Amino acid sequence: MDASKEFFACLAFRHASGVGPKTWRRILSHYSSVYEALQDASSWQEKGIAGEHKTSIMLAESWREGATEEYKAARKAGMQVLCWYDPEFPDLLRHIPDPPILLYYEGDASILSNPGVAVVGARDCTEFGLQAAAKISKDLSRVGITIVSGMALGIDKGAHEAALPGLGRTVAVLGNGLDIIYPPENKALRNSIAREGCIVSEFSPGTKPTQGSFPFRNRIISGLSQGVLVAEAANRSGSLITARLATEQGREVFALPGPLGQPTFTGCHKLIKQGAALVENAEDIIHALRFEFAQELAHIADPEAAEDVEADEEPELAITTAAKFVPLHRKAAKDKSASRQVEPKAIPRQPAVVLEKLTLNEEERALMDLLLETDKVHIDSLGRSLGWASNKTSRTLLMLEMRGAVRQLPGMWYLARETGCP
Repeated sequence: MDASKEFFACLAFRHASGVGPKTWRRILSHYSSVYEALQDASSWQEKGIAGEHKTSIMLAESWREGATEEYKAARKAGMQVLCWYDPEFPDLLRHIPDPPILLYYEGDASILSNPGVAVVGARDCTEFGLQAAAKISKDLSRVGITIVSGMALGIDKGAHEAALPGLGRTVAVLGNGLDIIYPPENKALRNSIAREGCIVSEFSPGTKPTQGSFPFRNRIISGLSQGVLVAEAANRSGSLITARLATEQGREVFALPGPLGQPTFTGCHKLIKQGAALVENAEDIIHALRFEFAQELAHIADPEAAEDVEADEEPELAITTAAKFVPLHRKAAKDKSASRQVEPKAIPRQPAVVLEKLTLNEEERALMDLLLETDKVHIDSLGRSLGWASNKTSRTLLMLEMRGAVRQLPGMWYLARETGCP
C-alpha cells in the first residue's frame, strides 16, 4: 500500500462535504484500503454501497482543493499520520459513532492501543483535585494503563505529568493542529510527551484552538479509553461533555467526589447522582474495568482467548494482589528498566492462585518451565532463551500475570508464583 496515496485518499473523504463517518465507514467496509475505495467510486452506486448523491460528490472532486492544501501542509511540516487502515490506528477509536479517518501524531503511536483511562477535569482546579488526579494517574500508569487527557492546564496537566514516568505513559489529544503549541505554558510537558508518550490530533496543520474544537477533541479522548475519570468539574464544564460522549460511546464514567460546597466539584457530584461510579483510588477503576481490560488484552495476545473470558469470571487485576499490566506495544528501545537489569533483592514467592486449575497453551507452558527452573528471570533473558521477539514475551507474561501465575518484580524481573502447573 502506497502510504502517500492512502493519506491523500483519507483527506479526500474528510474534505468531501456531505460525506460523513456513517457513509465512508460503510463504503470502506467493502475495500482493503481507502485509496482502493476512492478509485472505485464510480462503482459504488452499482454495488449498492452508496447512493447517487454521495457518489456524485466524490466523483465531482469538490474535495480536491482542500485535500491537496492539507496534504502539502502536512508534508511540509513533516507530520506523521495514522490512516484508517494503518495497523497502529487504535481499534477502540474505529468503533465510536463518529471516528476520525486519520490522526496526526508525534511520539510512540503504539501506545494508542494500550489499555487506557482518560483523566479530565478543571483548568482552575483545587489542590485537592490536582493531587487526587495525579495520584490515581500515577498508580494506573505504574501498572501499565495509559492515561489519556487533553493537554489543558490544571487536572489534565497533572494527570499527564504523573503518568508519564510509569509503564503506561500518557497520550495527549489536542484541540488544535499538531504544529501549534497550546497552551504555551505546557511547552516543556508537550516535549516530554513527544519523547516518551504520544501526542495526537485530527486537526490539519496550522489549525488554532477554538471553543468549538474541543468537543471534537473530547470524543477522541474518551474514544481512546475504556473509561473516563472526571477528577474535578463544575456544572458547566468541558469535562462533562467528555463524560457525555463517553456514555454515548459505551464507556464507563467515573467521578471523584470533592468537598461539599466546592463549586468546582458540583459537576462531579451531579455525575455521581446520574449514575457515574464514585471512585477514590486507582483500584476502584481497575476493579470496575476488570472485564474490559481482560477481554481487550486477551484479544490482543490471542484473539481466540477473548471468547474464554466469561461475564461472571473475576480476572485478578487488582494492584495489590495481581501482576502489573506490561504495555503490549512498549518499544524495547524505550524500556529503560529492561536495559539496566539491576538485580532485585530476593523476594519470597507468594502463591496467589491455584495453578493446577490453569490450562496453559504451548507458549505459556514453555515460559513457565523456564521460570520454574530458577528463582527469578529478567524479561530480556526469557526472550533470548525462548528465541522470541520482545512483544511476544511481554504478551505471554501479561496473560500469565493476569491469571496470577507469575509475578513481576522491579526492573522487569519475573518469578513464578507457585509450582505445580498442569
